[in-house]
Amino acid sequence: MIITERLTKTYWTNFRRKPIFSNISVTLNPKLSYGLLGQNGAGKSTFLRIIAGTEAPTSGHVYRSVRLSWPLGFSGGFHPLMTGRENVRFLARVYDADIGQVTDFVEDFSELGRDLDMPVKTYSSGMGSRLAFAVSMAIEFDFYLVDEITAVGDSRFQLKCNRAFAERRARAGMIMASHATGTIKDYCTAGLVLQRGRLMMFEDVNDAIEAHRQQMEA
Repeated sequence: MIITERLTKTYWTNFRRKPIFSNISVTLNPKLSYGLLGQNGAGKSTFLRIIAGTEAPTSGHVYRSVRLSWPLGFSGGFHPLMTGRENVRFLARVYDADIGQVTDFVEDFSELGRDLDMPVKTYSSGMGSRLAFAVSMAIEFDFYLVDEITAVGDSRFQLKCNRAFAERRARAGMIMASHATGTIKDYCTAGLVLQRGRLMMFEDVNDAIEAHRQQMEA
């Protein structure tokens, strides 16, 4: 399970606190796929980063009893001075995965070639996303976090990403944040809606989509 307890996040902007969301307490089932909806600036990406542990909440706690991915396509967790290969090996050790198998998979899947042995700071955003997606597919997770992206690169590479992700998704849960309600409906069965700093949960993703639609029209 993933449990949040009174999760609150604020940022300092122009010498004052800007609240993003507050007192979110929710239990997420790793066997379900949740669509996360909300207006621009509602805090969807922030919520995913806090769930993943790549960003700290202002207050509250996240309890994780499953192996949880970082947001797919997110490359901010890589050390910029280390090469792609060194980052891959480091992540494999962190997640207690087979270093050789993970490295071989990433080298083949990412198609970065010699750039895998270059510092990550030299990567374009697309190259960083390829590396992050490849590592996400190389290490088995119980629960995936997806922030507006399920594939990167050209159409051929996107097809490969979609196939790999479909295989993983068949064995794991997920939270997918997206503005595309059609994508949410295709991938998710349950829904979460962030609105005015509060999180609403829906057992049926269609109810979440309708609540989001009403929010956008209000």
